[in-house]
Amino acid sequence: MIIVLFGQPHCGKTTLAKKLTQDQDWNIDGDELRLIFKNTDYSRQGRIKNLNRASDIAVYMNHIGGGNVILSLVYPYKEARDYMNSLTHDVKWIYLTYTGERGREKFHVSDYEAPTDEQVLHLNTTDTTPDECVIAIEKYMYDN
Repeated sequence: MIIVLFGQPHCGKTTLAKKLTQDQDWNIDGDELRLIFKNTDYSRQGRIKNLNRASDIAVYMNHIGGGNVILSLVYPYKEARDYMNSLTHDVKWIYLTYTGERGREKFHVSDYEAPTDEQVLHLNTTDTTPDECVIAIEKYMYDN
């Protein structure tokens, strides 16, 4: 299964990915992926290229097996999410949001396209602990 934790910077994607990752699971983090591929293009097309690369890698890793693939990336555009969905049906989307300030708002994507799909789990991490989020995510993963 591919689990995608997505949302604006500093909403809890990496924190939750680390809590969800078990011994046989894989984790692809957006910040780490950009370092590997030296991608500093934050334009819409640059982001989509990076996200599509992450999708391709995740589908491959899911195909070879061994555990879940957990992605923690911003995924701000429906086009990039649709690309992932066109590659596999074995994906669970978890949209993370928060209210207030956490210090990385200057890195937010101004043209973020929030999901409207009913099959996406939406978690507000403002008043929900990481452990409570993990419980909700695990329930969503196995009940849907």
